[in-house]
Amino acid sequence: MSKYLDLSLKEIHELLKSKKIKIIDLVLESFERIEENKDLNAFITLNKEEAIKKANELDLMEVDNLLFGLPIAIKDNILTKDLKTTAASKMLENFMPVLDAHVVSLIKEKNMIIVGKLNLDEFAMGGANETSYFGPVKNPHNKKLVAGGSSGGSAAAVAAGLVPFALGSDTGGSIRLPSSYCGIVGLKPTYGRISRNGLIAFASSLDQIGPMTRNVYENACLLNILCKKDNLDLTNVDNEEDFTKLIGTEIKGLKIAIPNYYMNDSLNIEIKNKVLEVVSLLEEKGVTINYVDIPYLDYTVPLYQVIALGEASSNLARYDGIKYGFNAENYLNYEDLYRKTRSEGFGAEVKRRIMVGSYLLSGKNAKEYYTKALIIRNNMKLELEKVLKEYDLIIGPTTCTLPKEIGINLNDPLKSFLDDVFLIPANMSGLPCMSLPVGFSKDNLPIGMQIMGQRFGEASIYKLAYEIEQSLNLDLARGGKNYE
Repeated sequence: MSKYLDLSLKEIHELLKSKKIKIIDLVLESFERIEENKDLNAFITLNKEEAIKKANELDLMEVDNLLFGLPIAIKDNILTKDLKTTAASKMLENFMPVLDAHVVSLIKEKNMIIVGKLNLDEFAMGGANETSYFGPVKNPHNKKLVAGGSSGGSAAAVAAGLVPFALGSDTGGSIRLPSSYCGIVGLKPTYGRISRNGLIAFASSLDQIGPMTRNVYENACLLNILCKKDNLDLTNVDNEEDFTKLIGTEIKGLKIAIPNYYMNDSLNIEIKNKVLEVVSLLEEKGVTINYVDIPYLDYTVPLYQVIALGEASSNLARYDGIKYGFNAENYLNYEDLYRKTRSEGFGAEVKRRIMVGSYLLSGKNAKEYYTKALIIRNNMKLELEKVLKEYDLIIGPTTCTLPKEIGINLNDPLKSFLDDVFLIPANMSGLPCMSLPVGFSKDNLPIGMQIMGQRFGEASIYKLAYEIEQSLNLDLARGGKNYE
């Protein structure tokens, strides 16, 4: 088997451009790797026939951009025309979209090749990728452990070298948590940076699509093509730029804040030590780092439970057995059809969240809980923005724990929320935030660190992340050390 996919993006590009290798070679290598690693359960649906056809067509064309002909896989809550999109739920087990999500159309414009759809927690609800109707995703570093959720299939596929690029979505840490657990780079962009048109909604005021890749440079390159204005998403802004522009520039003089809340006693000591090693590294490079108190961060989990679950109950009301998707049989009347469809079509975690969300939005509860939560959310946002007026970036651990064994926390609904305690503030504030690998535990499990930036400040995040990545020079994922 060839190992072209282990090369850096620029190396692959030059080989394709000079016709020394063919796109079909990359695509066949990707499918061979997927087959060899099918026990990871990273994919729900493969796009093999169409991908091979597209590769052969592109091999007759001139390579006109850096991502031309590169394999990519898409989280299965992002619509792909004529390619099944399930959201990892029985409810949409056979759903075939009639249009592409905006991001998918942009990927196709650059002639990237979609090799398949990736596993996730059902409707992106979960922190371990164990709630999928199609079974859990396994961590490539230890297959007894969870890959993290909800974008676990995306993280596992990139970490195992099945594809160099993947798309995920992040509502309360769903890109960053699995990126940390699997040892890859994952970015939740600024809310509104990327169109949500074609993303199956979980919590609309929090959801954001983002890139998941082997390293920082390639992450920036993928983000470069995802930010074209979409008039069908009114929250999307016109904000195209070159996100690689600050990569490799001097970081001396940067001012960085670390929230004291992120370094509390609940943080795993191995994770804490790795973050402190990065702090020492940055200080040696002339970066000023201060610990700060940020009000409202201790409300993170209940705030997320109220807002995300309330919005989820509203968004998932459309799955009623009539419009599209699964519908129950042998019902007595429409009310019975609704009840049976939703009882049989949704998994336990999704039903739990819908019921809690429905309660939170019922009658006077909406004012008592949801409206109050929005006020606290805005206060948290203002406090984070206040810190980022004084500091260039905020850093801290991505997760408070290392990945657990598959099945160990499946019946603990609170655990999946607590895993996201350091991740949710970026969603609540709409600020951009990346997880990148910074080392290993004693059991050789990847450890991630977060970098949060100012609104639309992704380029500055990439600047710092690249410097950390270069300095640590970790050997995590295939292709991970050949950045350029």
